[in-house]
Amino acid sequence: MKIGFFELEQWEKDYLADKMSALGEVAMIDSILTAENLPTENDFEIISVFVNSIIDARVLDHLPNLKLVVTRSTGFDHIDLDLCKSRGVAVANVPSYGEDTVAEYTFALLLNLSRKVHLSFDRIRETGSFSLDGLRGFDLKGKTLGVIGTGRIGRNVIEIATGFNMNVIAYDPKPNAEYAAKMNYQYLELNDVLAQADIVTLHVPYTEASHHLIDAESFQRMKKGVYFLNTARGPLVDTMALVGALRSGQVAGAGLDVLEEEGVIKDELNVLTSGKLEGHDLKAVLADHLLVDMPNVIVTPHNAFNTWEALKRILDTSADNIKNFVAGSLSNLVN
Repeated sequence: MKIGFFELEQWEKDYLADKMSALGEVAMIDSILTAENLPTENDFEIISVFVNSIIDARVLDHLPNLKLVVTRSTGFDHIDLDLCKSRGVAVANVPSYGEDTVAEYTFALLLNLSRKVHLSFDRIRETGSFSLDGLRGFDLKGKTLGVIGTGRIGRNVIEIATGFNMNVIAYDPKPNAEYAAKMNYQYLELNDVLAQADIVTLHVPYTEASHHLIDAESFQRMKKGVYFLNTARGPLVDTMALVGALRSGQVAGAGLDVLEEEGVIKDELNVLTSGKLEGHDLKAVLADHLLVDMPNVIVTPHNAFNTWEALKRILDTSADNIKNFVAGSLSNLVN
């Protein structure tokens, strides 16, 4: 079979070389795969991509022999699943690789916010001042953490929160009562979690139904002075609403590893100069810039997954997904 890997670093190519050597012809390509960045080769039967590649109709049209897309991520909103299914193209993901990794990063953001580490660092680096003015933070012990989504990552966040002696309340459409009893937390309706939490953190997948799960009304339901974390997906949050809540003081601070329209932010110059703005929410792009400039907001570049251990788990599972498919069995299918 002809297999194509996209968005690879050199160490990833080296790591995958032995794993893929017996499966046929394998091309390892540095660049992303999008309609604007199609490969010269179009006879791939299997492709593996990361989250910056967009698998849509134009890409599928370019790859008529395609039978399997393996995304090296848990999320798959960058792939048109319905279209793939209609064309007989299977899609597989990596359902579990970063439950500890992303949970740890969530608390890295929270601790930076709660103790104003980023402001302290910037003050000394930029001005040389060791003044403590404006740097007073707060303890996590005794605070109520509202966890939205109690899948693998959400449950690890709960375990870390327990270690900090925090109180935990949670929302999930499919509550895990056994785990809640074990970890001594309570499931509530979403609005009740928002109303009672001192800190709200998102750990849900992005789907059409969860678009702007947190909107202006959601922020108004929260306690005044709440802290907000998102290491899941940017479009879960109405960005303009978040900016408004931060400006009014309804939200005291935010830690964001993902942004709505982060794809435009990452490659803004190219998007603007190409004139290809259709399908993008320019208000959200503007709001992203406003968030980046706010002193009580920490924005990081979708980095929560990014550890050596997690990346190797991603590559191992992706390789296994391909090996199983070639052998006639299917693993980790999402469509």
